[in-house]
Amino acid sequence: MTIAKTVLITGCSSGIGYATAIELKSRGHKLIASARKAEDVARLQQEGFTAIQLDLADSKSIKTAVKKALELSGNKIDVLFNNSGFGQPGAVEDLSREALRFQFETNVFGTQELTNLLIPVMRKQGHGRIIYNSSILGLVAMSYRGAYNASKYALEGLADTLRLELHGSNISVSLIEPGPILSKFRENSFTLYKQNINTENSFHKDTYKSMEDRLQKEGAAVPFTLPAKAVANKVTHAVESDCPKIHYYVTFPTYLFAYLKRLLPVSCLDNLLRRV
Repeated sequence: MTIAKTVLITGCSSGIGYATAIELKSRGHKLIASARKAEDVARLQQEGFTAIQLDLADSKSIKTAVKKALELSGNKIDVLFNNSGFGQPGAVEDLSREALRFQFETNVFGTQELTNLLIPVMRKQGHGRIIYNSSILGLVAMSYRGAYNASKYALEGLADTLRLELHGSNISVSLIEPGPILSKFRENSFTLYKQNINTENSFHKDTYKSMEDRLQKEGAAVPFTLPAKAVANKVTHAVESDCPKIHYYVTFPTYLFAYLKRLLPVSCLDNLLRRV
């Protein structure tokens, strides 16, 4: 029998966060779904979710959301699923300081600030589970995704360190490693690409043309793409299992490149990744 847990999820407006909220709610867990935009919060509430507003790029919003979540849950958060994040496309040499900072504000700084505010709550109640939504790009780097690669590598480092530091606390740390998943990720990335990348004056101008086609493509852009429910299933295991895993791989490419990174020399892996 599954014991109902109180779960706070970030980034529930669509995609992985939304699919996970639906799955966990259907299994009897007490969900607190969060979203950045007020209209998304209102929509989630209309659908029957307990929902709050949370912008990970804003410390005040994070503190307010934590206070509200604790009020709604009776000062108990069993599980935090750090799902919210986005990807800023573009060659590394074309990324401004501001674009890199904005990428890290949400994917890394805000995510960890939220986590740090909830760790004392979990210590006091004597248990907790922290789940980070990372990426295949937290395991291997791919061209023209430098800002996102770096943010996920940073998240992996924080999660690995936190796991060591929380040893003996009865607070587990798990990393979800999705590969290609059907969501609004590319749509959102294309918006940021247009805002922050000066394509006309870039050495990579010709390459960007094909990248734009991929970002605007409807449906799956690459083979082995899975629906968001595939990630929700892995998160469910991390929430409910007596022994949650440290790493949860999702999609064939993630399994493949995690294996190849251990097996191949770096130069060989680079040659392969340049073709992807």
